[in-house]
Amino acid sequence: MRQLAITRRVALASASTLAGAALLSACGSKDSESINGSSSPSSGASGSVSASASPPVPMTTWADNAMVSHLFFHSLVADPKRAFDGDEDAKGYLDYMVTIDEFKKIIQQVYDRNYILVSPHQLYTTASDGGAELKPLELPEGKKPLVISFDDLSYYEYMDGDGFPDRLIVQDGKIVNEYRDAEGKKHVGAYDHLPIVEEFLEDHPDFSHEGAKGVIAMTGYNGVLGYRTSDISYKDQNKNLDQDKKGAKKVADAIKENGWEFASHSWGHINFTKSPVDQIRADNEKWQAEVASIVGKTDMLIYPFGADIAGIEDYGNEKFQYLKSQGFNAFFNVDASLPAWGQVGPNYLRQARINVDGISLKHAIEGASQTLNEFFDPHSVLDPQRPKSIAGTTA
Repeated sequence: MRQLAITRRVALASASTLAGAALLSACGSKDSESINGSSSPSSGASGSVSASASPPVPMTTWADNAMVSHLFFHSLVADPKRAFDGDEDAKGYLDYMVTIDEFKKIIQQVYDRNYILVSPHQLYTTASDGGAELKPLELPEGKKPLVISFDDLSYYEYMDGDGFPDRLIVQDGKIVNEYRDAEGKKHVGAYDHLPIVEEFLEDHPDFSHEGAKGVIAMTGYNGVLGYRTSDISYKDQNKNLDQDKKGAKKVADAIKENGWEFASHSWGHINFTKSPVDQIRADNEKWQAEVASIVGKTDMLIYPFGADIAGIEDYGNEKFQYLKSQGFNAFFNVDASLPAWGQVGPNYLRQARINVDGISLKHAIEGASQTLNEFFDPHSVLDPQRPKSIAGTTA
């Protein structure tokens, strides 16, 4: 579906320039149940370290959970030659994707700068009446919390043949990618961020706080995780629809068991700023029927394009009232102007995400923005296979 490749270019570039705002925060310690299918982000996570295996680490309480940095990425380019080949999609890939080589360098430098992965659910708790409160975040002394998320892990049809993996599978107990090279030969391994992060955590288990990994923002119109699971889109096209649903659910279950979490990214990658409530309602009903049925319920909403339902003022409009009634408690827009921004209302957490892509790398290297420098050195992570333009846009 080519609409995503075309419309994202303008919308995300605009969203990434949102201004920061003053923070409204509160602290609390009520317990809440996990929304993403496991009792806590640490359930079954390989990154947890037993306290008996090493001396106790001094802990400290993070000062403000509303001030937690959040980096996000799109699917990784496995083959830059095919992705950046100058065709109609190449500019979009340059703008919104980073390569495997760039991503590996980025997470290494983020780790070296003492960041540690946390889950949004380690930042807040919700009560039965819908109230939301921040809760104490105890971290190893000297560590800084970081949320990472990954958008559109559906391996869209328009990406086929352009040097991206085909889908995620479970093999020998591990979550890995299936990937076809330029000659059509199939490979199985770490060709995208999720299995790459898993491999990194095997060597650096202290990069995860109590088993936290990352958040995966899912749409539904092209299916999920590389499986064409949508009845709406594929009922008359995919003869293996039921098999794809079962395969996708198996992978989604394994992903959650490993400490990852899912968020809604809307079913059709809609713009929440421009869409009326009726369209948001119709889209969410599709997401709950076709995506939640596979990845499980979630209380987190990651806005496509970063297109928020309000400005910096507190939430409370009709769109928020509907989304809150549907069980959403945490909302994520895009703001690359600050290393961290958050807002806590009486019944929600709102957090800004920083896009890491060709656009933000270009701005950082040209000195137009300093935000990424907080996390890594943009010059040193740049893939030599990326063209001199860095991004696809000329501005």
